[in-house]
Amino acid sequence: MNDVSEYRPLRVVVAGLGQMGRSHALAYHSNPDYEIVGLYDRSPGALPDALHGYARLASFDAGLALKPDVVSICTYTDSHAELAIRALDAGAHVFVEKPLAASLDEAQSVVDAARRARRTLVIGYILRHHPSWTTFIDQSRRMGPPYVMRLNLNQQSTGDAWRIHKRLMETTPPIVDCGVHYVDVMCQITDARPVQVRGMGVRLTEEIAEHQVNYGHLQVLFEDGSLGWYEAGWGPMMSETACFVKDVIGPFGAVSIVTEPTLSSSDVDTHTKTGKLRIHRAPGPSENAEAVRDEWISMDDEPGHQDLCDREQAFLAEAIRSGRDLTRHHDDAIRSLKIALAAEQSMREGRAIDLPA
Repeated sequence: MNDVSEYRPLRVVVAGLGQMGRSHALAYHSNPDYEIVGLYDRSPGALPDALHGYARLASFDAGLALKPDVVSICTYTDSHAELAIRALDAGAHVFVEKPLAASLDEAQSVVDAARRARRTLVIGYILRHHPSWTTFIDQSRRMGPPYVMRLNLNQQSTGDAWRIHKRLMETTPPIVDCGVHYVDVMCQITDARPVQVRGMGVRLTEEIAEHQVNYGHLQVLFEDGSLGWYEAGWGPMMSETACFVKDVIGPFGAVSIVTEPTLSSSDVDTHTKTGKLRIHRAPGPSENAEAVRDEWISMDDEPGHQDLCDREQAFLAEAIRSGRDLTRHHDDAIRSLKIALAAEQSMREGRAIDLPA
């Protein structure tokens, strides 16, 4: 895969200039490993000052015609697979935002295309590049198995954020769009095979189609007896109370992310921020429970949203230049998508979904 000189910047085209696309474009702009050769969006809008000097492309095909080394796909989920495969077949390495695709078959087709083309494919699992979340996962693993994993991300979205969420829900419900992140966290904690998924959802507004839901939650059972719960809701009616729960319990104690109560659920930095980790160790049979104090780990110096996007793109450049084996990365992305899509199926069909081995 390493067919790019380590002394030449990687020429990159960015497709999709929404919230994530702009952040990734800024990451390429500030990283000397990259040279932006074009920016494409179906609905051209305002960009940060730092991006004003780059060519705005009229189409995705115009971007491929530039023969970039990298294509960064930050569009809506329903176009991920098509654009990724076209870029890979054109000889480019690909970064694609999560979820990898709208279906498992499409996701596997993207991975197959990357292997066939011998090109690097990185999927945007931003939490994997966050040192606080790495610590959270590591500390949680010490508490079991089995585990009870309670995670959520509800967003009280209004204005432009609500318009974006309504557009997203045309193809991807909240428990899939955001759920793949947190299901991936669960899978890293337990490392056991998921065996059954249940999903439920509610349509809380007439501003979306009758078949859509803007609130949902899922439960996933793992082979080691662990249980994961994830909740996601979008819209102006969502509560700011308990909108950010990250809590793992095991036989030996619990680990929780504790954030500032004043943080807004609609702030993109809130979605990755941890603040502090509270670690509770269950007392042993001969210990005085009152003498066992909870430990607090401060995360005051953790990276923000843009810093994490910078780290993702630094990882991509390293993976391309080193020819890093990303098989596990691809397998994990498909696994988390498989669980999230099974939850959506369960929600539609009103039954638990058993996952094959």
